[in-house]
Amino acid sequence: MTAAPPRPTLSPEYLDNARILTQLPPGAPGTGPLVDRYGDALVCIRQRLDPQQKRKLTTVEIIVETQPAEPEPTAWLRIGYGETELRERVKKAGGKWHPEHKLWQLPLKTVKALGLEMRVVADA
Repeated sequence: MTAAPPRPTLSPEYLDNARILTQLPPGAPGTGPLVDRYGDALVCIRQRLDPQQKRKLTTVEIIVETQPAEPEPTAWLRIGYGETELRERVKKAGGKWHPEHKLWQLPLKTVKALGLEMRVVADA
Protein backbone atom coordinates (compact mmCIF):
# COMPACT_ATOMS: atom_id res chain seq x y z
CA MET A 1 0.00 0.00 0.00
CA THR A 2 1.46 3.36 -1.00
CA ALA A 3 1.25 6.41 1.21
CA ALA A 4 -1.02 9.23 0.12
CA PRO A 5 0.86 12.15 -1.41
CA PRO A 6 1.18 15.20 0.84
CA ARG A 7 -1.58 17.76 0.55
CA PRO A 8 -0.47 20.99 -1.10
CA THR A 9 -0.36 24.16 0.94
CA LEU A 10 -3.31 26.20 -0.30
CA SER A 11 -2.02 29.71 0.24
CA PRO A 12 -3.58 32.51 -1.81
CA GLU A 13 -0.45 32.66 -3.97
CA TYR A 14 -0.62 28.92 -4.56
CA LEU A 15 -4.27 29.10 -5.61
CA ASP A 16 -3.52 32.04 -7.92
CA ASN A 17 -1.17 29.73 -9.82
CA ALA A 18 -3.59 26.80 -9.86
CA ARG A 19 -5.70 27.48 -12.94
CA ILE A 20 -9.45 26.82 -12.64
CA LEU A 21 -10.48 24.07 -15.07
CA THR A 22 -14.18 23.88 -14.20
CA GLN A 23 -16.62 25.48 -11.81
CA LEU A 24 -19.71 23.44 -11.05
CA PRO A 25 -22.90 24.24 -9.15
CA PRO A 26 -24.22 21.75 -6.57
CA GLY A 27 -26.23 19.04 -8.32
CA ALA A 28 -24.21 19.08 -11.55
CA PRO A 29 -23.11 15.65 -12.81
CA GLY A 30 -20.29 14.31 -10.64
CA THR A 31 -20.98 16.52 -7.63
CA GLY A 32 -23.20 14.04 -5.75
CA PRO A 33 -20.67 12.96 -3.09
CA LEU A 34 -19.82 16.58 -2.27
CA VAL A 35 -23.50 17.54 -2.12
CA ASP A 36 -24.04 14.59 0.25
CA ARG A 37 -21.08 15.71 2.37
CA TYR A 38 -21.78 19.47 2.58
CA GLY A 39 -25.54 19.65 1.91
CA ASP A 40 -27.18 23.07 1.61
CA ALA A 41 -23.95 24.79 2.70
CA LEU A 42 -22.31 23.92 -0.63
CA VAL A 43 -22.09 26.91 -2.99
CA CYS A 44 -19.84 25.61 -5.77
CA ILE A 45 -17.13 23.10 -6.65
CA ARG A 46 -13.98 24.09 -8.52
CA GLN A 47 -11.45 21.86 -10.16
CA ARG A 48 -8.03 23.44 -10.46
CA LEU A 49 -4.82 22.38 -12.14
CA ASP A 50 -1.69 22.53 -10.00
CA PRO A 51 1.07 23.42 -12.50
CA GLN A 52 3.92 22.54 -10.13
CA GLN A 53 2.87 19.03 -9.12
CA LYS A 54 0.72 18.43 -12.21
CA ARG A 55 -2.30 17.42 -10.15
CA LYS A 56 -5.97 18.21 -10.35
CA LEU A 57 -7.34 19.75 -7.15
CA THR A 58 -10.99 19.84 -6.14
CA THR A 59 -12.01 22.76 -3.94
CA VAL A 60 -15.41 23.62 -2.53
CA GLU A 61 -16.96 26.89 -1.49
CA ILE A 62 -19.26 26.50 1.48
CA ILE A 63 -21.40 28.80 3.61
CA VAL A 64 -20.04 28.83 7.15
CA GLU A 65 -22.18 31.62 8.63
CA THR A 66 -25.24 33.64 7.79
CA GLN A 67 -26.34 36.95 9.25
CA PRO A 68 -29.28 39.25 8.61
CA ALA A 69 -28.60 41.58 5.71
CA GLU A 70 -30.59 44.42 7.22
CA PRO A 71 -28.48 47.47 7.95
CA GLU A 72 -27.74 48.32 11.54
CA PRO A 73 -29.98 51.15 12.78
CA THR A 74 -28.20 54.47 13.07
CA ALA A 75 -28.90 57.76 14.78
CA TRP A 76 -28.07 61.37 13.93
CA LEU A 77 -26.25 63.37 16.60
CA ARG A 78 -25.75 67.09 17.06
CA ILE A 79 -22.35 67.97 18.49
CA GLY A 80 -21.35 71.58 18.93
CA TYR A 81 -18.36 73.02 17.07
CA GLY A 82 -16.44 73.62 20.32
CA GLU A 83 -17.03 70.10 21.70
CA THR A 84 -13.75 68.78 20.34
CA GLU A 85 -13.27 65.98 22.86
CA LEU A 86 -16.78 64.61 22.33
CA ARG A 87 -16.41 64.90 18.55
CA GLU A 88 -13.17 62.88 18.72
CA ARG A 89 -14.88 60.21 20.88
CA VAL A 90 -17.68 59.88 18.33
CA LYS A 91 -15.21 59.76 15.44
CA LYS A 92 -13.14 57.10 17.20
CA ALA A 93 -16.31 55.05 17.78
CA GLY A 94 -17.00 55.00 14.02
CA GLY A 95 -19.11 58.11 13.68
CA LYS A 96 -19.37 59.78 10.26
CA TRP A 97 -19.71 63.52 9.76
CA HIS A 98 -22.32 64.59 7.21
CA PRO A 99 -21.65 68.24 6.31
CA GLU A 100 -24.87 68.54 4.29
CA HIS A 101 -26.85 67.88 7.50
CA LYS A 102 -24.25 69.28 9.90
CA LEU A 103 -24.78 66.13 11.98
CA TRP A 104 -22.88 63.02 12.97
CA GLN A 105 -24.20 59.55 12.16
CA LEU A 106 -23.44 56.65 14.49
CA PRO A 107 -24.85 53.14 15.04
CA LEU A 108 -27.67 53.31 17.57
CA LYS A 109 -26.09 50.70 19.84
CA THR A 110 -22.91 52.80 19.98
CA VAL A 111 -24.95 55.92 20.81
CA LYS A 112 -26.45 54.03 23.76
CA ALA A 113 -23.06 52.61 24.82
CA LEU A 114 -21.58 56.13 24.88
CA GLY A 115 -24.62 57.54 26.70
CA LEU A 116 -25.38 60.07 23.97
CA GLU A 117 -29.14 59.49 23.61
CA MET A 118 -29.88 63.11 24.62
CA ARG A 119 -27.94 64.32 21.54
CA VAL A 120 -30.03 62.34 19.02
CA VAL A 121 -31.79 64.50 16.43
CA ALA A 122 -35.18 63.21 15.26
CA ASP A 123 -35.03 64.51 11.67
CA ALA A 124 -31.87 64.65 9.62
